[in-house]
Amino acid sequence: MSNRLLHEKSPYLLQHAHNPVDWYPWGQAALDKARQEDKPIFLSIGYSTCHWCHVMEHESFENEDVARVLNEHFVPVKVDREERPDLDRVYMLFVQASTGSGGWPMSVWLTPEGKPFFGGTYFPPDTRYGRPGFRTILESLARAWREERDKIEQSGAQVVEQLRQYSQQGGESRGQVGQNALDSAFFAFRRSFDARLGGFGNAPKFPRPSVLNFLLRYAALMGNEEARDMVLVTLRAMAKGGMHDQLGGGFHRYSVDENWFVPHFEKMLYDQAQLAISYLEAYQITGDAQYADVARGIFDYVLRDLAHPNGGFYSAEDADSATDPAQPNKKSEGAFYIWSYQEIVDVLGEQDAAVFCKRFGVSPGGNVEQDPHGEFTGRNILYQAQDIADESLQRSAAKLLEVRSRRPRPHLDDKILSGWNGLMISAFAKGAQILDEPRYAEAARSAVTFLFGMLWRDGEDILLRRYRDGDAAIEAFLDDYALLINALVDVYETEFNLADLGWAARLAERAIALFQDTKGGGFFSSPANQSDLVLRLKDDYDGAEPSGNSVMALALLRLARITGRDDFRIAAEKTLEAFAGRMLAGGAGLPQMLVAQMFAMGKPMEIVLAGPQAGFPSMLREIRKRFLPNAVVMRASEAPNAMPPVDGLATAYVCENYACKLPVTAAEALAESLHQQVRIP
Repeated sequence: MSNRLLHEKSPYLLQHAHNPVDWYPWGQAALDKARQEDKPIFLSIGYSTCHWCHVMEHESFENEDVARVLNEHFVPVKVDREERPDLDRVYMLFVQASTGSGGWPMSVWLTPEGKPFFGGTYFPPDTRYGRPGFRTILESLARAWREERDKIEQSGAQVVEQLRQYSQQGGESRGQVGQNALDSAFFAFRRSFDARLGGFGNAPKFPRPSVLNFLLRYAALMGNEEARDMVLVTLRAMAKGGMHDQLGGGFHRYSVDENWFVPHFEKMLYDQAQLAISYLEAYQITGDAQYADVARGIFDYVLRDLAHPNGGFYSAEDADSATDPAQPNKKSEGAFYIWSYQEIVDVLGEQDAAVFCKRFGVSPGGNVEQDPHGEFTGRNILYQAQDIADESLQRSAAKLLEVRSRRPRPHLDDKILSGWNGLMISAFAKGAQILDEPRYAEAARSAVTFLFGMLWRDGEDILLRRYRDGDAAIEAFLDDYALLINALVDVYETEFNLADLGWAARLAERAIALFQDTKGGGFFSSPANQSDLVLRLKDDYDGAEPSGNSVMALALLRLARITGRDDFRIAAEKTLEAFAGRMLAGGAGLPQMLVAQMFAMGKPMEIVLAGPQAGFPSMLREIRKRFLPNAVVMRASEAPNAMPPVDGLATAYVCENYACKLPVTAAEALAESLHQQVRIP
């Protein structure tokens, strides 16, 4: 049994290719069928490492009775949200506005024209958990479509207009944002901060690195110790918890409890990238090696388990995996990562196991008390229970990691997304800079080369979003362009290769042509010529991933500072003006946009290196050990105003607020020049 998804490249769509549901991928064929047969569309959006997507598939989409109702009365369509974030944003906005919450799997019913009229997230097969059963909903909506068609179509049209108005709220208040918006956002985060356990708000706790980015830059701008400490407390608590893979490095998606202990076990590339940068910046600010060690662990994980052999990085690993190699379809959440006490003793021996179990909170009866689904019975989630320094711990961890590597692995979503790779390239570039580690620079360069070769149509200036299994497809969206431009600036500041700036500029020019709102300012998430969207949005919410507008504003400002191009600066400033109302009214929802705002309103700083490159490394070490969020670093050949070396020596010019200090030719003198630039106590 198979359906049309069998010919797709998306791992998520392929997971459903053998359902009895007559799935279509999103596209003209599905839309034409809906119009020709006069049926509503059932749109199911998810991603391949989504736990509840797997549950709904098993309960409903593999059920032949449910499939019969779906196939008879609807045109069933599957979408991978990671391939089509534009569709996901539009219909998620509807689900959130109509139900008060959102998530995946997302289930939306549309008119044949794509206008939504009913939606939700996970629906159980039968009425339970206070949710109506999926089959009951299907039958009710099929009946309503037959008997109340006019009302549904009228409702769909009204919904789209309401969503259009909702998406434009705050955009009418244009202008400049000042210190008050920054202060307001800081106090909002201060109110929600968990001073005892770190993080913001109650359980479940999600990492939201753009908040950490904002707070560290606010701390630097204002000399505010409290903003700094909120970040450091959070990063330390996350690193100690079960959400941090204590053996293999990297972070799981989120913690279901307030202690960062019980995670939802999927691992996403975008979390690894952003959190690596947060830990690197904490290391710059404090000099505390524990933060650098966590970042190294993230990089080890990505290079070991998420790296394509030819460059580039895969998207995610699933939360679920098989508990028994002989039964690969019998899966449980976290099975790959959790341990029984006896397993650890068998691998390490009594003596080393005693030390390891004390360090990582392992109990003979299991250490998970809150286990509503019974998946952790008698098992242990590793966390840093006690600070113990023992020479056996590193050896024990290596042994257990090797044993774990032989278990059935979680499903790997091996598609390569240009935007998420941009995030990871930035992380590796900053890792190379701050940790002085050449192999991280090599990883960033390898990924840039891969993306340029596989996802960039040179000559046409078209960026594609997704590569998998030899196939590159789907024209990129705003966030892909923005994140890759920002990454190329980071790579340029690592290796000073002029070609990186050249590609960044071409991407910026193309993004401005495709996405810029020339009347209202800012950028749409999708191009104007996209005919399969009922609504064109300007995304601005900085959630688990930063929004395209926030990243684009900062990327253009940085690029303009290095190249001297006013068109990039003006496009960025118009973006900040367009979102001024939202930053003033609810800046806590736009922390990465506020980062761009701080870069724009702060004292600009350029550090220009001239002369022979042999003298650069010692100077770069002095620059990179400091947290200088408002600085750009460039070679003299790329500086808008050429700066000559002094006496033929490697020379550094430090320019702040459009005034340059006397050039220096020694790392010690540069260190003294930079000493007053860091305001974080």
